[in-house]
Order: sequence, then C-alpha cells, then structure tokens
Amino acid sequence: MELMQPLDAAFLLAESREHPMHVGALMLFEPPADAGPEYVRGVYERMVADVNYHPTYLKRPVSPIGNVSTWAWAQDDEIDVEYHIRRVAMPSPGRIRELLSVVSRWHGTLLDRHRPLWEAHIIEGLADGRFAVYMKVHHALMDGVSALRHLERRMSTDPNADDCPAFWARRDAPARTAARKSPVSPLRAVLDGGAKVASGLAELVPDAVRIGQKAIGDKDLVLPGTAPKTMLNVPIGGARRFAAQSWEIKRINAVRDAAGVSVNDVVLAMCAGALRIYLAEHDGLPDRSLNAFVPISTRAADKDEALGNAVGVILCRLGTEIADPKERLAVISASMNSGKDLYRSVGPISGLAWTLAALSPMLAAPVPGALSIAPQSFNVIVSNVPGPRQPMYWNGAKLTGMYPVSVVAEGQALNITLTNNDENLDFGLIGCRRSVPHLQHILTHLETALQELEAAYA
Repeated sequence: MELMQPLDAAFLLAESREHPMHVGALMLFEPPADAGPEYVRGVYERMVADVNYHPTYLKRPVSPIGNVSTWAWAQDDEIDVEYHIRRVAMPSPGRIRELLSVVSRWHGTLLDRHRPLWEAHIIEGLADGRFAVYMKVHHALMDGVSALRHLERRMSTDPNADDCPAFWARRDAPARTAARKSPVSPLRAVLDGGAKVASGLAELVPDAVRIGQKAIGDKDLVLPGTAPKTMLNVPIGGARRFAAQSWEIKRINAVRDAAGVSVNDVVLAMCAGALRIYLAEHDGLPDRSLNAFVPISTRAADKDEALGNAVGVILCRLGTEIADPKERLAVISASMNSGKDLYRSVGPISGLAWTLAALSPMLAAPVPGALSIAPQSFNVIVSNVPGPRQPMYWNGAKLTGMYPVSVVAEGQALNITLTNNDENLDFGLIGCRRSVPHLQHILTHLETALQELEAAYA
C-alpha cells in the first residue's frame, strides 16, 4: 500500500459525475507504406499482448480506514485487458470531425475506481487512412507533463524501429516476474509522509515574508481572487466538446524573436486575442483583464522519469481589455516573468501553498452558493506541455498529431492545452458542451490572433 501525495488525493476528492478528473491525449498515426487492411488489428493485438505493465497502470485507489476518504494506492497483480484496451472503428465517412465528436463523449465519462484508472482506444476507419489512439489517465496518477512524456518515451525517432512497447508498458525494465517491494502498512505510510511534510515546514515563515513583499511591490504579480467573472466561470455539466488544430511553430518563433519574449508568452497572447474576440461575440468581454491559470512543472531534474503530480501554477494577466496586440503581449510577458520569479524565490512547501491558494476558489466551487460569491483567481486554463521536437514513430507508424485532452472543472468551463509535435504546436481545446457554445470557433480566433501578432511585428 502506498500513501497518496496531497495533490494527487485532491484530484480524486474534487471528482464528481459532472467533473471527471482525468487527462488524455489523442494521437494520430500514419501507417507504414506497406501496411495492409488488417494493419490496425495487428496494432491492437500487439498492444494487448504486451503485459509488462508500468506499475503506475496497476494502481487503484483504496480507503484503508473504512470509507472516510480515498488516500492510498493498492497495486493490482493483473488487469482486465479487454476492459482497459478497446478497438473501435469510426462511423462513415470517418472524418476528423467524427473522431473529435467521439473523443468528446469518451472524455466526459468517469473512470472506474474499482480498477486501475486508465483506458486506451485503438481507432480505425479514418477516411485519410490514418489510425488514432485515444488514452485517458486519472490526474491523480500523473499530470499532463508526465503523461505526455511517458507516451513520447514509448515511441522512437527511428522509422525502422520495431521494439516500441505499448503506451502503458515499461520501457527497458525488468519483466513482471521481478521481485516486488514489501508492502507498507498504512501507519508506516502515514508516518513517512508526515515526516516529509514536517521537514519542509521551517521554510514557510521566511517564504511568506518574501511573498508578501512581492505582492506589495510587484504590480505585475497576479494575486489569487483578482479575476473578473465571465461566461466561462459558471457551473458545468458532464458533457464535453473537444476541438483540435495544429500551428507551425516557425510562425510562433518568428513573433517570439521579433518581440524578445518566450514561445509560451506568444501562445498566451494567441489565447488572449482569441478569447477577446470570442467573448465579444457573446457580449461577454469584461472591462478588466482575464487571468489564466498556467501550470508549470516543479519536478526536479533528477526526477525526470517520475510520474505522479509535480505541478505549480502561475496566474497570468492576459490583457484582454487591451486592443493593441503588442501591448497585450508585453503585459502577458511581464506577468509571466513575475510569476516565475515568485517560484524561484520560495521552497516546495510554500510553492504548494501558493498553488492551493490559487486553486481555492475552484476547489470551493462545488459547495452550493460558493461560485456566485467567491472571487475568481483565473478564468481559463492554458497549459503548454513539452512534447517531441522531431518526428516520432511507433513501430514504423509515424506520429502526425498529438493533441492533449485535459480537464475542466466547476467554474472553469474551458481548458486550452498544447504540446510540441515535430515542427508543429498541437492545440487541444476541451470545454463544457453546455457552457461554451461553438467552442470550435475559438480555433478560428486563435489563427486571427496569431495573424494580428505577425502583422504587428512585421
């Protein structure tokens, strides 16, 4: 038995029927030139046969002390393969539109807590000859960064490689027959976890002073509870709508170089411009700037292979009340730099406390009446997850799209997540089907916002 980390347990605690807390990815693959009509069936059978599961994919949540709460992991010895790994065919005509519609429905359904918290769908029947893999894994098991990194490491840069494991399998690890660690008692797990927390408490007072000084003296630092309420910050239902599109990274890099900012700053400016247009279309653009929740990885370099959650948050001012794209980008860049400075100046316990403070309005939103009276910390989630920067292959099949499918929550009806994929940035937008009408229009507005930035820096 393994004690959950507090942030991991929070994702299970926050979950309900209307608020699934899993992350996912939709990967599109181009089969090898010599692939026959039974190729995808062979892909499915090869994946099912790979039973050398990574330990994370054998974990399920348990409540060691009655049903007080779920705060520990049990490790299963095996899984129901046909439940977790599914082969499906797209209905005719097999366009990407139908694929995104199906993924929207799958992403709105809960994972079974009596089993390890993941599913994979191997999808054939696309009109353009490609096949797809949609995977979802509970956020309690891994964050978006570790999830996409885990998937990437099951692929190869060699188009002729034929030794890539299934996406849920170990890579270059001992077989399942290797000796397991001795089980840890619930009491021992609690004591060990408590010791780790206690060792970091000494940093809280000096860090609190630093945060207070920065909050007073830094006008670019966005504080929790300072976001306006918008049409995106409303109660949500359980149904989802997913939209996806790719942009050439060389276009974003050209704006980055001309403006002297980061790629992520340009991406946030694209999102800010798109939301400004979208909200204005719906008579919902506030006079004050929207704030974005921008997750950052807090995982140490020597823990690069680790799964689980190691994430902090920067609250970024998007400048959506500003018409000029150059001025808006400058506001975004200054806000992000201020947030990064804050994290560099405090320890991990204080960083977690800041993250929980930023998240507190969202965590309180399910409480009846809280959403209408609690101040908002952010209006939208925008996450840029590192991905492969060169062509990737899975046993000869070329990865042509890697679209993140993330989380929305009560009071946070829209999430924009993107990742690198060779020469592109692949954007995945997920929203509440009821609360975010015509979500796919935001893709058009992202292109418009990028064109405005390109023109401003031409």
